[in-house]
Amino acid sequence: MSNSTMAAHEAEAAVQAPPATAASATSTTFAIILSLSFCHLLNDMMQSLVPALYPILKDSHGLSFGQIGFITLAFQCTASMLQPVVGLYTDKRPQPYSLMIGMGFTLVGLLLMSQAHSYPMILLAAALIGMGSSVFHPEASRVARMAAGGRFGLAQSLFQVGGNIGSAAGPLLAAFVVVPHGQQSIVWFSAAALVAMMVLFQVGGWYRARRPAQKPAARAKAPTMGGGMPTLSRGRVTMAVAVLVALLFSKNVYSASLGSYFTLYLIAKFGVDVQTAQLYLFAFLIGIVAGTIVGGVVGDRVGRIPVMWFSILGALPFALMLPYANLFWTGVLAVVVAMIMASAFSAILVYAQDLMPGRVGLVAGMFFGFSFGLGGLGAAALGQLADVAGIDAVYKATPYLLLLGLLTALLPRQPSVPKR
Repeated sequence: MSNSTMAAHEAEAAVQAPPATAASATSTTFAIILSLSFCHLLNDMMQSLVPALYPILKDSHGLSFGQIGFITLAFQCTASMLQPVVGLYTDKRPQPYSLMIGMGFTLVGLLLMSQAHSYPMILLAAALIGMGSSVFHPEASRVARMAAGGRFGLAQSLFQVGGNIGSAAGPLLAAFVVVPHGQQSIVWFSAAALVAMMVLFQVGGWYRARRPAQKPAARAKAPTMGGGMPTLSRGRVTMAVAVLVALLFSKNVYSASLGSYFTLYLIAKFGVDVQTAQLYLFAFLIGIVAGTIVGGVVGDRVGRIPVMWFSILGALPFALMLPYANLFWTGVLAVVVAMIMASAFSAILVYAQDLMPGRVGLVAGMFFGFSFGLGGLGAAALGQLADVAGIDAVYKATPYLLLLGLLTALLPRQPSVPKR
């Protein structure tokens, strides 16, 4: 009788204990995710300083457009193409403090760029800044997923919002700091890298404390955790990844047409001044931030595939109307399109991570890398089209890229989370 009484007390204690533990874990989880989002803001802000330097470097060092292109190549190769390599390596050998070390590459690159007096040194500095980004994104995405507590879409969207805000703030800071004060003023931004390194050192300690518990058990259960999908054949996985890349291509190339040329489009079509065009661009960027958060939350509730359908195809009618709207409605439609399209990224990333369990770093590296690369290639191609046919032609032609969203029908359905 006493044994059964003791067992009842133990069972009652076991039932009562989790809420306190869960509450503590939840508070710690959001602290980690918000820390990563803050560092993502600083990282992408510093990354966006490199293109802002081009006019200064061209004038002060007498560079040609071809040499400027090689600076972009050095930066993009390390920032984009190294990310899958870093993700593949850390999937097998997790490195808790690699986030801090990656930010250290960015710090050294900024210091070199501020003092670079030769073209090879400029190339090296750009490559180091890109290398910092290639280390940061796959590992930060992995830690955000570890800290998600099952709310993977929300965690990834909060993490991504930091990068969106940083990318929006970078050009403004460059306009008010770098352009007036010259190349040497880049050194001031090294303080942001130092702050990020201190925050990421704390995140690395959290990561290290939880890494042993994540190793064998988590990988073994990965296909069913968080609503993941059952084991698929290699062919179906390859096909699904190809579809996701196509969706990312359509989203990023169209986003590049808005993000890169929106101010020029407004000035050319409506004759607005630069300040007014910048305000419209700022509203567009705020739309991206709002859409990213909403997409993550909705994806956790209704699933990733419905969000992808809505994000890609839902934006199509508004994108088709935009070239024919007046100034006011052009601004409204651009914000609506930004919100709808931005909701897709976290859904695509989390779906891909569920598709390839145990390969969180590789998936993050691939898709963040593709995001950088496709956006850059799209902007370059659209610039050539604008030179030949005019900026209006770009905004009339690019919405049809969103029809690639029909490929979503080929994705395997994601099963619901099993009841406990």
